[in-house]
Amino acid sequence: MAVSPKNPFGAYIREKRESLRKKDRRFSLRQVAARIGVEPSYLSKVERGENAPLSEEKIKLLARELDEDQDVLLALCGKIGADVQEVIRKRPLLFARLIRDLKNAPDHAVLRILREVRDGKW
Repeated sequence: MAVSPKNPFGAYIREKRESLRKKDRRFSLRQVAARIGVEPSYLSKVERGENAPLSEEKIKLLARELDEDQDVLLALCGKIGADVQEVIRKRPLLFARLIRDLKNAPDHAVLRILREVRDGKW
């Protein structure tokens, strides 16, 4: 999926919603807006980059609706989930260093570290 650099979140969700709508009419702008609890005009403006992104709660609802990862949609808005923020707040120096050190690491190396942490091999 191509993402607009000026409006990465809006372009992404619009493209995803439109792709789903081709197969299922329930993914019209109006119906998706109703299911996540926003006005269709507001969601349309978000998709076009004319409004500020949705709240974290609405983004999570939209992620479920579009079968997308909520962290991906939050990141496209320049946001981090409240649960992740809480983890970082507990050890800000350690997590900032970890993230910076992993910035250029290949995915396979990061995944290996995640598996080791999850499996308690540390």
